[in-house]
Amino acid sequence: MRRNLFIFASIVASVFFLWLALRDIDMAQVISVIAQTHLAWYALGLFTVFLGLWTRAVRWRGLLGFKIPLSHAFHILNIGMMLNLIPLRAGEFARSVLVIRDGVPFVTGATSIVIERVLDTLLVVVTLALLLTRVPAAPEWVTRSALLFGVASVVAFVVLIAFARFPVFGHRVIDELEKRLPLVKRLALGQLLGHMIDGLEPLTHPRRFAHAVGWTLISWVVSLITYYCIEVALGINQGDLWLGAALSMTLASLSIAVPVSVAGIGPFQLAVRAASDMAGIPATLSVPLSLLAHANAVLVYAVLGTIGLLAMGVSLSSLLGEQAKVKTDQTL
Repeated sequence: MRRNLFIFASIVASVFFLWLALRDIDMAQVISVIAQTHLAWYALGLFTVFLGLWTRAVRWRGLLGFKIPLSHAFHILNIGMMLNLIPLRAGEFARSVLVIRDGVPFVTGATSIVIERVLDTLLVVVTLALLLTRVPAAPEWVTRSALLFGVASVVAFVVLIAFARFPVFGHRVIDELEKRLPLVKRLALGQLLGHMIDGLEPLTHPRRFAHAVGWTLISWVVSLITYYCIEVALGINQGDLWLGAALSMTLASLSIAVPVSVAGIGPFQLAVRAASDMAGIPATLSVPLSLLAHANAVLVYAVLGTIGLLAMGVSLSSLLGEQAKVKTDQTL
């Protein structure tokens, strides 16, 4: 019953956000723009999505301590990305389960994914803060606030890494916060912070830190190129294309935070339209961009995810069975 309600809510959310993204748009004109897509640039965009997934697999393998073959990391990552397309978003849990086959503990796999999220979120926040300073229509207070938030995020990350390097001191600080601020203890924020400190421990090793940060930067540069390729494929020649690509990349990534949607449909389109508006790209071009970029990603995730299942010798039913078993073991 709960699962059915969640799926229904996801469908409703996707329809609502998609309506917001497509309102006041002549869909005949959108279809006309998409029909004139330059196939060579579109194919390049498809390839860069593939390349982006490969770079993320390289990063993830490093976060796992290089304990699994790169091919396995790539296939498992693709399976996870495909499963994240469904409303229940079981991809991350599935990745943690599948690495057990290579002798990696479930907790280690889950921790590595937390680190991924921390690094990606930090980069998105800092990048967005810098990009807003280039948006002509952005009020000065918005750009200043964004920069301050970006700086604060970097400082917070450095502090967390320091706490992870010296965990005894870090947990002592958390204990003091819980004593002085009852709200921290009541909302279990201290416990959450403690888990985050423990999870960031791998980044206290210089080699693994450099590997993770370096490949994070590379993967996001590849993502930027993906959006630019789709812009060129659609023949967009108005506005700042690189600014539009960068803003689309960051806002589309933040749209994933919407807890309910079907394959990100709706929030993704709204995010790309908002980003393109800030870059001076008209809605008649930004809507085709949002639709084609999303279709691009979904197509690659679905194809590579299916290949991953075949390569790893896994069926969806057996994977769900393994997930249920691990959940049971974790609760015992």
